[in-house]
Order: sequence, then C-alpha cells, then structure tokens
Amino acid sequence: MLVELKVNGKTKKVDIEPEEYLVDTLRKVGNLSVKRGCDTGCCGLCSIWINKKPTLSCATLTMRALNKEITTIEGLEKEAEEFAKILVAQGAEQCGFCSPGFIMTVLAMKNELENPTEEDIKHYLTGNLCRCTGYMGQLRAIKTYMGVK
Repeated sequence: MLVELKVNGKTKKVDIEPEEYLVDTLRKVGNLSVKRGCDTGCCGLCSIWINKKPTLSCATLTMRALNKEITTIEGLEKEAEEFAKILVAQGAEQCGFCSPGFIMTVLAMKNELENPTEEDIKHYLTGNLCRCTGYMGQLRAIKTYMGVK
C-alpha cells in the first residue's frame, strides 16, 4: 500500500506492507542511521522521534506514524554534530554503531529535562545499549552538553 510519511520535514511516498515496522520503512527511504538491533525494543539502536518524542522504530508499525512528524538524526545534523564533538572530547566515542540512536535520545532528553540529576540522566537513557564503552565517558559528555555539574 502506498502511504505518505513526513520524515525530517519532507514528505516521502513509500510502498509498505500493513505489518511493516517503521525501522524498515525509514531505511527503505534512505535513513540509514536508523538501525535494526535487538528487535525487542531493548537496545535503542532504532531510536527516532515521533512528534518530538523518542520512539523505538523497531516496535512501531509504520501505519502508526502516518500523519505524524518523524525525525531521524539526518534531520538534526547541527544538534547531533554539537553533541558528537563533546562525545569525542570526552573519549566516549567508540565504534559508532549505537551513536545515532543514543544521540537521538540525548537530544530528546535535553529538550525535555531541565537541570537533570545524574540519576535522571541514567534513567532517561535506560534501553540505550553500547557494547564498546563503560558509559562513564558518555555520562561525562551528556553532563557537559546539558550543563550539569
């Protein structure tokens, strides 16, 4: 079935199956930052925004995203680059496989939380897995980015 999606401010027409997940649809239209990881909603690799709220695209049917604003990291290049520079400066960047989903979650957190505690940050990031780091560098980077001491 042919549907229209609003992805990063642009309308995309795409042929989908009724039971197709958004992760697959987004990759089909060229948003390759959105990755398939666990398929259980536990790793965060597929994190995107729907109507500016972080959403796991591997657990969301494409049909549920119709008439909604979908944002991937490709639509937030400036913000993502700003945080990525801080990640690198803190020595927190490793292989980069989890980075797009992780960065989408951090950018959403900055929009939603004001002056979060370290526990608030950890709670918000639950479900974003990284196999390369011990998370301490990432935590330092997030605190720097959000101006938390």
